[in-house]
Amino acid sequence: MSSCWKKSNVVAGVSIAIFVSIMSLSYLQRKKLTSLWVYEINTSSIVIPTTKWCRGIPSNNTITPLKDHRTFIIAPYFDNRKNKVTRVIAIVHHNDVKELYCWFCHPSNDEIHISKAEIDVHPDRFDFPYGATDLHCPEPEDWEPRYVSIHWSPDGNIDHLPLFEIKNREPEGSPVDFTVCISTMFGEYNNILQFVQTVEMYRILGVGRVVIYKNSCSPLMEKVLDFYIAEGVVEIIPWPIDSYLKVSSRWHHSMDPKDIGYYGQITALNDCVYRNMYKSKYVLLNDVDEIILPIKYANWKTMMQNLQEQHPGAAVFLFENHIFPKTVFTPTDMFNISSWSAVPGVNILSHVIREPDRKNFFNARKMIVDPKKVVQTSVHSILHAYGDNIYVPMDVALVYHCRVPLQANLPRESLIKDTTLWRYNVSLIGNVSKVLQHIAL
Repeated sequence: MSSCWKKSNVVAGVSIAIFVSIMSLSYLQRKKLTSLWVYEINTSSIVIPTTKWCRGIPSNNTITPLKDHRTFIIAPYFDNRKNKVTRVIAIVHHNDVKELYCWFCHPSNDEIHISKAEIDVHPDRFDFPYGATDLHCPEPEDWEPRYVSIHWSPDGNIDHLPLFEIKNREPEGSPVDFTVCISTMFGEYNNILQFVQTVEMYRILGVGRVVIYKNSCSPLMEKVLDFYIAEGVVEIIPWPIDSYLKVSSRWHHSMDPKDIGYYGQITALNDCVYRNMYKSKYVLLNDVDEIILPIKYANWKTMMQNLQEQHPGAAVFLFENHIFPKTVFTPTDMFNISSWSAVPGVNILSHVIREPDRKNFFNARKMIVDPKKVVQTSVHSILHAYGDNIYVPMDVALVYHCRVPLQANLPRESLIKDTTLWRYNVSLIGNVSKVLQHIAL
């Protein structure tokens, strides 16, 4: 026999052996995969081997709908303050969503860990069918997952599930002292002058970052935002919630019966707290027309150092909200700011007269919080925190809130002149004018 024939036989034999091995392996894998999905549904934690690392459809969107159209995932965050869990910030339908599962993939081998999520709908839902929700996902005991998928069943194909990176597993960079969380910017927002004044007041008072959950704004406002993004001051989080749900611009379902209230601002605020948990020493939770204005101190840093020394166990500092009606004017001729007149929006320097407190009405407050101690937040209060709530007296600081009046029928003599804002007029006017000139407004 020729050597060529022998070589052919050897090659054929090897080929047959490889073919048989592949078929056997394929059979074993098919059998293995078939058996993967056979288990008791009420098992609380299942470990399943897989053949690829972290399969799924990576999601980089701020809001990711699941295929049930009743669950919307915002972002997962590692939280080991009490138990080792992945806390997933989400929006769910409080009646329809009863069961969800967390699918963790191993960072370096072929394991998937499935655990049943505890669904915790926040109590401040204000009767809307959808509300801010925490999904508590118990993590594997012997390894740290980097990615998670959420599914309404412990059964399925991971290849078809959205895949989310778990944030806060490792703190990032050097934290700033103060981050302001603004939620949400909507309604083609175009109050340019008040926005620039507010951001410049934040900068004077000590802000490191302003995080804005943006649904919509005017083209001119986009130009302003681009300037502040380039400056490294503003971070924009896209917030297209109205692409998925019918949104209300009111806080209670009875006022405007839609799917979710006030463009989902409570969910956005919770996400902002966790997003900045290790990026900022303090987080301020307020609206774009509000400034937490120190009375006793010159800036936030000095104020918070003193408040924290007085209350070492505090997690939350609450400040009284006071209305400065934008319909009541005080002359500002002495400031020489006539060049601002062509800029759309409210000039807060013209509004230094505030309404008195309303008797028998709740005075809504806004907050400065230690994000590492906050578990759940609402708009005017923290729902759950690892620390005390401190109500800051008005002679220390107040919330300057320039908006439509709440007591429109009050005569001017019943209003209170409060020119605290004017203490900052030199720096504020100079800074605002530079920004407007730079943007060519």
